[in-house]
Amino acid sequence: MLGGQSVDGQALVLAVDIGGTKIAGALVGAEDGVLHCRTERPTRAAEGGQAVLDSLAEVVGRLRGLPEWPRVRLVGVGSAGPVDTLRGTVSPVNIPGWRDFPLLRELDRLTDGLPGVLTGDGVAMAAAEHWRGAARGFDNALCMVVSTGVGGGLVLGGALYPGPTGNAGHIGHITVDLEGEPCPCGSRGCLELLASGTAIARHAVAAGWRPRSGAAGAAAVAESARDGDPRALAAFARAGQALAAGIAATATLVELDVVVIGGGVAQSGDLLLGPLRARLAEYATLPYVRGLRIESAALATDAGLVGAAAAALWAVEK
Repeated sequence: MLGGQSVDGQALVLAVDIGGTKIAGALVGAEDGVLHCRTERPTRAAEGGQAVLDSLAEVVGRLRGLPEWPRVRLVGVGSAGPVDTLRGTVSPVNIPGWRDFPLLRELDRLTDGLPGVLTGDGVAMAAAEHWRGAARGFDNALCMVVSTGVGGGLVLGGALYPGPTGNAGHIGHITVDLEGEPCPCGSRGCLELLASGTAIARHAVAAGWRPRSGAAGAAAVAESARDGDPRALAAFARAGQALAAGIAATATLVELDVVVIGGGVAQSGDLLLGPLRARLAEYATLPYVRGLRIESAALATDAGLVGAAAAALWAVEK
């Protein structure tokens, strides 16, 4: 038990989830994993690194003003990657203003020295789903975030496996298209370029789809797909096929019991998971990967926050 407090007055973890679209924060129970408070701000990645830091400061400042704040004992932060947990730095592909950004140092300043643990957003999601979600009870799991980007984390042998720098399981940047487009990460044909929300919208627009109103994002594509628009359906089918290829490759390497899919784009449900499951059999052909179980994340968009807390608790208690 972190801090030696009872469940009724349990210690809390300041959890922060940093993505390309939003920065979310919450106070999470160290005993029950329940979010007691939650807030978020736009990431403002297009405005530069200082704007992103300002958004982070607003999130932390809002939570510091709550009466529960004195019970916070630990900071857990999950960030879009890559991350470097050894140095406490992040270089998110979708936040170009942060390269080798000293995130833990800044959080130390914003929280007046509370101990902090950094993890990748995919690893955070794996920690959350293994603690309280769809991967609970499974010894070997890949948990994926499909959102502005695509991330992932692994549970192997019943324990979280972040790897030496915190990036193990970062499935979004494995190559699934040998002749594909260059990726901001420096590689080519990455899964993220085909299966992220950004990629789905881009592919639909290139095929001639247009939103009825508002922004041409993945949510708008999903709305059209539900109405039967063939261009929108094709964009989701392409993303599902790419995910199937990446998942099968990962399962072939490490042997998995279950794959859990979460993140904002995964909220589209069968629009994404239907083609994924249908195409998986074409790629997962060896006996030990056939019939791989695919589940929707149980914690939905709160997985990043619960996971940031879970990964931090795991790190300090292991």
